Amino acid sequence: MSRDRFERALFRWLKPLVILVLFLVTAFPFFYMVTLSVRDIQELILERGSIWPRSFTFDTYVNVLTRQGFVTFMRNSAIVSVISVAVTLLISIPGAYAVARLRFFGRRQVHFLFLAVYLFPAIVLAIPLFVLFTMLGLRGSLLGLILVYVAQTVPVTVYMLRNYFETVPQSVEEAAAIDGCTRLSTIWRVVLPLSKPALMATGLYAFMIAWNEFLFALLFLLEKRESWTVSLGLSQLAGSIEIPTTVLMAGSVVLTLPIVIVFFASERLLTEGLTAGAEKG
Repeated sequence: MSRDRFERALFRWLKPLVILVLFLVTAFPFFYMVTLSVRDIQELILERGSIWPRSFTFDTYVNVLTRQGFVTFMRNSAIVSVISVAVTLLISIPGAYAVARLRFFGRRQVHFLFLAVYLFPAIVLAIPLFVLFTMLGLRGSLLGLILVYVAQTVPVTVYMLRNYFETVPQSVEEAAAIDGCTRLSTIWRVVLPLSKPALMATGLYAFMIAWNEFLFALLFLLEKRESWTVSLGLSQLAGSIEIPTTVLMAGSVVLTLPIVIVFFASERLLTEGLTAGAEKG
């Protein structure tokens, strides 16, 4: 057998094996978390090593959603995440298009200045923002948290969208201009429809940041329980010795499941052809 045929045969069998191993490594923790969340606490104490529960109970989810207030926390997180995504895209789209298409003094410097924001860790900005928001009366408000998340996500979303906008053929935009489209109508009618995968990817990124973020939620919302987000509520469950492990796992599932649902719901847009068919030669 030649070396080429041997390598082809090896990789043909090795590829699915590696994929299977990686899938098990990533999926097993989530699977175990789900099984723990539907087990009775007494059964867990008596049979710590078992993976599959003898009987299923959803009292843990009732406890998390009602007694622990996770319905309110999820509503707050949904409000913060959706508004953050909308405002981030509203700011990032024209900003990224300007950096990608327009020629102006300091264009490259502005582009790298956005990324320079990430040279500063969040903990460095925490104290100045805490003092500023206290003076403005925004501490304990979801509005203040939204402003922080937008400021966090806009630089990287501008960078992501700018790289994608540069792949859109300029001839398509020139054809739209010949047809009488203004710059704004070209963006709305031509660039954005061709950029749906990039918009979905950046929107999903901003949503995940806003949904999972903990540090600023702890700083700004700790004093006002009715404004807590789901990540802050889960941290309080983890820090209490009175909360059973099964209830904590139910809260973890509640935190994780919306991200999984949003990802799989947007998978088609994330994987579809980018500009296929946009330009015919």
